Amino acid sequence: MIIQSLLFSLISFITGADSIGSAPTAELLFVGDAMQHQAQLDKARELAGGKGYDYSDCFTLIAPTVTEADYAVCNLEVPLGGGPDYTGYPCFSAPDSYAEALRDAGFDLMLTANNHCLDRRDKAARRTLTALDRIGVDHIGTYHDAAQRDTLLPFIRDINGFKVGFLNYTYGTNGIQPMDGVEVALIDKDKMAREMKLTREAGAEILVVAMHWGIEYVLLENGVQRQLADFLIDNGADLIIGGHPHVIQPMKVVRNEKEDKDVLVVYSLGNFISNMKTADTRGGALVRARLRRDPDGKAKFDSADYDTFFSAKPAGGKSNFKVIPSWMPEEIPTAQKAHWELFDRGAQKIFDTHNVDVPRRHNPEK
Repeated sequence: MIIQSLLFSLISFITGADSIGSAPTAELLFVGDAMQHQAQLDKARELAGGKGYDYSDCFTLIAPTVTEADYAVCNLEVPLGGGPDYTGYPCFSAPDSYAEALRDAGFDLMLTANNHCLDRRDKAARRTLTALDRIGVDHIGTYHDAAQRDTLLPFIRDINGFKVGFLNYTYGTNGIQPMDGVEVALIDKDKMAREMKLTREAGAEILVVAMHWGIEYVLLENGVQRQLADFLIDNGADLIIGGHPHVIQPMKVVRNEKEDKDVLVVYSLGNFISNMKTADTRGGALVRARLRRDPDGKAKFDSADYDTFFSAKPAGGKSNFKVIPSWMPEEIPTAQKAHWELFDRGAQKIFDTHNVDVPRRHNPEK
C-alpha cells in the first residue's frame, strides 16, 4: 500500500494532480459511423469547383467539443480508394480529404474494421492505411497482412498519463473476402480474448474494445450483442463502444463484480455524418467517458454522459452536409427542423427508457 501511494504521488506530480488530492483524469470521446454517400461526394466536389473535394464546413460546429476531449475516436466506414472515381453506397470509396477533415475536427483514432472496409478490395484497404499514416491519424482494425497485425498490436496510447489500449472488431465484410492477404479483425472470441490479454500484459491500464455489430436500423441491442458484451466484460474490458446499426442504441454502466469495477457498454452511437433519410438515421450520439485514478493510484472508468447531434443536408448555395450539435438548434436549416425533432425525440425516448447511469449532458456553454 505504501508503494502504491508513493507511485500515485509520483503520477499526480507528473500528470498535474493538485496537492489537495484531486486525481488526474482523462476524457475519451466517441462518435459513430462516418459515412460518405454519393450525394456527399457530389456536393464536396461541387464546392471544390470540380478540383478535389471540399469538406471544410462539415464539422466546424462539432469540432470544439471533439477537440476538448483528450482523445477522440470515430468509425471511418469508407475505404480511401485513391480515385479517380469515388462512389457511395453500396461499395464506398472516399477521397483522402474526407479523412483529413475528420482529423482537423479533432479525431485522433479512426476505426477501420467494419463491413465496408473491403468495398474496393485489398488494394483500397491497404491504401486506406497508408493514407491514414500519411495524414498522421491513429487507426486500428485492418492491417496490410496478418504479420502487421501481430506487429502493431497491442495498440496502447498514453492519454493524460493513462495507458489506454484499443481494439476494434467487425462481424463481417459484406461477404467480400480478402484476395491478397489483407487482415481484417473479425469477431472471433479466441482471438479477442488473446489480444485483450496481450494488451493488458503490455501495460494497458484501461481497455477499450470497439465493436461493429448488431442489426441495422434496430433501436435496441439484440441477444448476440449482449452475449458478446458479457464476454468482453469477463475478459476485462473497461469500455465497449458499438457501431453499425446506423441508429442509436442504449448505453449502460455495468458492474464487473469479479474485478470490482464499472464498465461502460455503448451498443450503438448511430451515424456521425451521412445522407441517410429515415428519421432514426438522421443523426447520432457522442459519448464522453472519464477515466480517473482511485486513492491507490489504480486507473478506472469513472463516469460517462452523452449528447446528440443532427446530420444536416445542404441548404442550398455554398452549404455542405454538416454535423449540428443538439445544443445549436438555431443552426439547423428551417426546412429540416422537423426531421431533427423526430430524430432527437426518438433518440431521447430510447435513452430515457433504457440507459443505465449514462445521463444526457448538454454543452455547458448553452
